[in-house]
Amino acid sequence: MKQYVGLGLAMLTGSVIGAAAISGLHAQAKPPVYLVTEIDVTNPEAYGKEFAPKAQAIIKAAGGRLVGGAGSKAVTAIVGTPPKRVAIQAWDSLEALNKWYNSADY
Repeated sequence: MKQYVGLGLAMLTGSVIGAAAISGLHAQAKPPVYLVTEIDVTNPEAYGKEFAPKAQAIIKAAGGRLVGGAGSKAVTAIVGTPPKRVAIQAWDSLEALNKWYNSADY
């Protein structure tokens, strides 16, 4: 009987220590910051040749990455009219996003 009590206490103690360790690891991780941009392109040719490649290079140099994007046919609105084009960027922190947004390059 004492063996079962000891084994039960050991399992309970291990579970508590494991839960505390996982909680500590989750607290250390910083979630990414996402920027969702609605884009209205009036000159698609110039946008594709001049603006988009330069903008993507500046974003990448500043630490951001393009997660996704879609034109008007792929965007579904739940309420209201869907935007013509959407771009989604991921950043490591809000500070990095603000630094890029307020930079002279942007």
